[in-house]
Amino acid sequence: MSAVLEKAPPAERADEQRRSWAAVLALALFEARKLLLRLPVLLMFVLYAAWIGWTMRDAWTGYPALQDVDRATQNGPLLPALAVLLCANQAVLRSRRQDTDRHFDVLVLEPWRRTVAFALSVVPAAALTALLVAAQFTWGVLAPGSVGHGSMGELLVGPLTVLLAGTAGVLLARVVKSPFAAPMLLVLAFFSTLFLGAVPGDSDSSATRWLVPVIGDASSKTLPSDLLGRPAAWHALYLVGLALTLALAAVLVNGGRTKTVAAALVVTVGLGAWGAVGQAGKVSRATTDARVLATLNPAKVQSCARHGNSTYCAFPEWMPRTGTWAKVADSVQSLAGGTAAQEKLLVRQRVEARYGMDGDGAIEPSTVPYQVTVGTRWGGPRVPEFAAAVSSVLVTGSEKATSSLCDGRMVTIMWLALGWQSDPLTQLRAVRLDDSVSGSAIVLSPTDPMSMTAGQTTVVRELLTAGQATIAPKVKAHWAELTAPKVTTAKVAQLLGVKAPTGADKCE
Repeated sequence: MSAVLEKAPPAERADEQRRSWAAVLALALFEARKLLLRLPVLLMFVLYAAWIGWTMRDAWTGYPALQDVDRATQNGPLLPALAVLLCANQAVLRSRRQDTDRHFDVLVLEPWRRTVAFALSVVPAAALTALLVAAQFTWGVLAPGSVGHGSMGELLVGPLTVLLAGTAGVLLARVVKSPFAAPMLLVLAFFSTLFLGAVPGDSDSSATRWLVPVIGDASSKTLPSDLLGRPAAWHALYLVGLALTLALAAVLVNGGRTKTVAAALVVTVGLGAWGAVGQAGKVSRATTDARVLATLNPAKVQSCARHGNSTYCAFPEWMPRTGTWAKVADSVQSLAGGTAAQEKLLVRQRVEARYGMDGDGAIEPSTVPYQVTVGTRWGGPRVPEFAAAVSSVLVTGSEKATSSLCDGRMVTIMWLALGWQSDPLTQLRAVRLDDSVSGSAIVLSPTDPMSMTAGQTTVVRELLTAGQATIAPKVKAHWAELTAPKVTTAKVAQLLGVKAPTGADKCE
């Protein structure tokens, strides 16, 4: 008696393959639902949503720049990424904990296909992160006064971080069967991030700096979007390649040694390496030259608009904001006397961009007569800072002349800057470095700060308390005396009808 072994017909093999992949999808959906409903994941997503609300609460009064908003979406997803890594790892190890591994031999899915399902189960968590990132960015886009342009590469970092964490958890479970491996990995990742972020040297050209998912900046300033020099697209490609590599490595370790898996792994390793090489490159020469030009000769790359008697020049992304600047400048100028009330100002936006986002270089005061500097940030204390810059130029003639100011003209400058505001004492607190309304203090400005003595502060506070209707006519009537070089604070107080401080002006 003999038996003949025949191969299964192609139609039956194709049908079996379809059933297998349908089962993979069904398992992936089941595990994805279970993952999203795990308490740590739910809690972290709730905290992430609360974090978005907290960080964006001032967006509607803070005039956001979208090239800052896109980067601000990257830290929050670290919360769900932490939970997804732990819970995805526990999901893969569940059968080992419950001693059900031996039953898998009777199921339709081979072990490696189960690993594919577990890797796919983290995709919905990444998709939910993408929705929250989109909501945060849209919030910034819709905020009144928002300017600039966001980067898709920057926006993808958050969701890709969650995807990367999930696939790392799956791979770790297939390599190390201990439930303590995932927490140890988190500790290792934390210290690795600290080490890579602290690598000395120029971070713009540091290859190791970009190996971690989220890359912060040493500076909090805002630059035009074309001057940032961040390899956002390359970094997103690196994260995609790394996440897919970890997922396919988990499949390969768990028995999926097919030609398709091997070929896909080679491709994803190549994508990750391509992104890593691209993001490690130095800032392009074109960007470096553009930074120097924007810093030293901004007129070459700016547009200008006329509002009233004055001209307002800004980088293209900030042109919609010139009308807002004009309202502040006109309010300050309306309180001035003499020829200053009709002076033609040139308000120019200036930045220190030569260091990119690596440093906070100071903006040198302008020596051009009646030119006022305005920065790239607006809202909050930036408004009285700009008002102080306008008033100082109206009083002294140039920003450079204000740098060494140490006499009673400081009283006139501060009253012009704040006297028109609805709550001038609050704005006085906001524009001073120590948030005080008494004693000596440094007054912030877009360029070099100014200094107020304790006596000048007392006089300014009394003038602001007296009100605009009382003080404005006296300022206009005594303008020449109030703006004369070397005028004392006591003399200014006498001219404006408030109690004069004792002692001579002495700046610290």
